[in-house]
Amino acid sequence: MGGANRFLVSCLLICLALLASPRTAHAQLTKADLTPFVTPPFSIGEPINDKGVWELLNSGGALAGYVFETEEMAPLPGFSGAPINIFVMLDLNGTFIDVRLISHNEPIFVSGLGEAPLRKFFEQYRGLSINQSLVVGTPYGGAGDGSALVYLDGVTKATASIRIAHESILAATRAVAREKMQGVASAPPAYPNPDYTEDLDWDALMAQGLVTRKTVLNSDVNAAFDGTIFASDDPVAQADPDGVYLDLYIVDIGAPSIAAAALGPQTLRELQAFQRISSTDEPILLIDAGRHGLVSPDFIRNTSPDWLSAEQDGLPIALRDADLFVTLSPQAPTGTAIILRTDRRLGFDPTREWTLNVQAIREHGQFMPQIGQATLAATHVTPDRFYLRPVEQVPESAFAGAIRNRQGDLIVLGVFLAGLLLILGPGQKRFAAWAVFTPVRLGILAFVLGFIGWWGQGQLSIVTVLGVIRTGVFGGSLNFLAYDPFGTLVWIVAILGFVLWGRGLFCGWLCPFGALQEFAHHLGRLLRLPQWEVSRAWDQRLKWIKYVLLAGLIATIFIAPDSTDKVAEIEPFKTAITVFFVRDWYYVLYAAFWLILGMVTFKGFCRYVCPLGAFMAIGGMIRTRSWIPRRADCGSPCQLCKVKCKYGAIKQTGEIQYDECFQCLDCVTIHDDPAQCVPLILAARGKRKAA
Repeated sequence: MGGANRFLVSCLLICLALLASPRTAHAQLTKADLTPFVTPPFSIGEPINDKGVWELLNSGGALAGYVFETEEMAPLPGFSGAPINIFVMLDLNGTFIDVRLISHNEPIFVSGLGEAPLRKFFEQYRGLSINQSLVVGTPYGGAGDGSALVYLDGVTKATASIRIAHESILAATRAVAREKMQGVASAPPAYPNPDYTEDLDWDALMAQGLVTRKTVLNSDVNAAFDGTIFASDDPVAQADPDGVYLDLYIVDIGAPSIAAAALGPQTLRELQAFQRISSTDEPILLIDAGRHGLVSPDFIRNTSPDWLSAEQDGLPIALRDADLFVTLSPQAPTGTAIILRTDRRLGFDPTREWTLNVQAIREHGQFMPQIGQATLAATHVTPDRFYLRPVEQVPESAFAGAIRNRQGDLIVLGVFLAGLLLILGPGQKRFAAWAVFTPVRLGILAFVLGFIGWWGQGQLSIVTVLGVIRTGVFGGSLNFLAYDPFGTLVWIVAILGFVLWGRGLFCGWLCPFGALQEFAHHLGRLLRLPQWEVSRAWDQRLKWIKYVLLAGLIATIFIAPDSTDKVAEIEPFKTAITVFFVRDWYYVLYAAFWLILGMVTFKGFCRYVCPLGAFMAIGGMIRTRSWIPRRADCGSPCQLCKVKCKYGAIKQTGEIQYDECFQCLDCVTIHDDPAQCVPLILAARGKRKAA
């Protein structure tokens, strides 16, 4: 990096040191602040703790529930580094009366999609209960009919932010419910003792009560639906009332001895491997020797079972298929078997009684049938002797669910990034020498724009950098990065690129908006538009703009933190990539300006204005090698690479200015091409004359 830029970096560090100050705590909302959110006939009573929880009173002045803000009890940071603060009204039965947005700084909602979709998302909680299993997403197949899960519609292009908001609501509400409504002590949950063994078989499991059996006859189900329109909608139950509808066996197989007694050898080995990877998950074996079947025909492996739910202390337990093929002990009953898992970090304690709810489903009518359901409940508990209890609970990782949700995209992205690193690393010279190098490069950029940008929403942004700085200075968690594993993987590779190449890997190969600008340039050439080339002197001056903008954005964190997302609109990424130009006209006009300018001036935004590019250039200072080959003749007398470099990243002397190099490989192609490289051409001529 040049001396001038090093001076600028020093100024930025001094600026940060001057502006840094002790963390300012979140200002808890007062009764007057919360009152406008409360709808009549309710009113706010007295505070009941120091975490912002207040009494909710009915029209007669009696306790009707609780009101609170989520930031006090669940300060999960969003993408700007600041939590999403949400107002919650909860009745004494754990039912949401109202959920509303108080404040946020999520970039996608500040000016991208606007706040309306976020506020509409919160409206879905009204009338739902903390006792229900609330899931953000879309049910598979017909799983929504009669499912034990309640699905909340997310917001397209804002999945990570919505999940952060949802988890903030659930975490805060469960904290209130456990403390004020159930009185449940929040002791660390027990986990299986790997060193404790007993000589058990299936008969011993049954004899010792380690297996819970629940048998339901057809007549019992008929009685549950008696007097409803569904009473005659199960011909089998009508014909054979004494037949078995559900013959359920529940076994918590987290303990090694219990698992060995219940499972076949192959499944036991697979379970042990699963437990090594998912050490916080409690596996639960369910067997149905009746005709219920446990799950619907639409059930998809590795998802939440739609006919099953569980609860402990009146609060829901999140169940999910462990995706293990089940073979049972020879003594075990024959029937439908499934292994579910639940995360102990979310409060599930296998040594305390919990309830499994099985939905009996009936359909009435042929066209768009009405769905009726009856709940068949069975309780289970496993003795303490099989478990240990940790001193403190390990915090839940936010990565697991996000990775599962984007598993396919992450695999494709991982394969692409690995291939890109190979061809730009060991295969760089061969790649640059291909006769079809330009079409292949454009194909890669098309993939980056289409898959990483528009489909995967993997456009990196200065907003993330500002969020990390804010968290580092004022304190907080970087967990918001875990909600977007797709973008985080791109960040990891971009930072790896700092070490190997500098800024070029991201700016030249992985930036969707950069790819869009490059396509705009090629379109301009195709249309034979005149090209406006900036002089070398002005090119160098204009490149300072992006550093000044970066310094200004960082200063905004301290001077006007609530305006950070507004000033970050200097990036047109949100308009062009995140929301695909579906925004207010002035944002679209701004993004279009840079693309139109890119048709006559090569990647003007990237070279002169992009604050993320300035950050990438500073990050590239940790580059460990000069990876572009040079000859003594480069610069004097040969100037071909300098003339051909569209980025102005080669000095008069032939030296590479790596902080402005976008790794397009044009100079690498010229350097190794005997038909283009002037020193190679002259050397070849000299050999021919000598011969």
